[in-house]
Amino acid sequence: MATIVQCPTCRATVVFEESAFRPFCSERCKLIDLGAWAGEKYRIPEEPIDPESLPEDKDDSAKERKRPNGSS
Repeated sequence: MATIVQCPTCRATVVFEESAFRPFCSERCKLIDLGAWAGEKYRIPEEPIDPESLPEDKDDSAKERKRPNGSS
């Protein structure tokens, strides 16, 4: 039984097992999607972080660690 999917770019019907560009219907749709990723169109929006709302670092030893050669 063939798996029928929609091309994520143009919504054309695609037989998944038969498409060389799966899940896309063509190389064109595949490259359009790649360009969208490269252009960061699929990024997850982020809310600005207020530094005051972060918990304080209780262990300041990371700042005071000595370097492996013995210097600080």
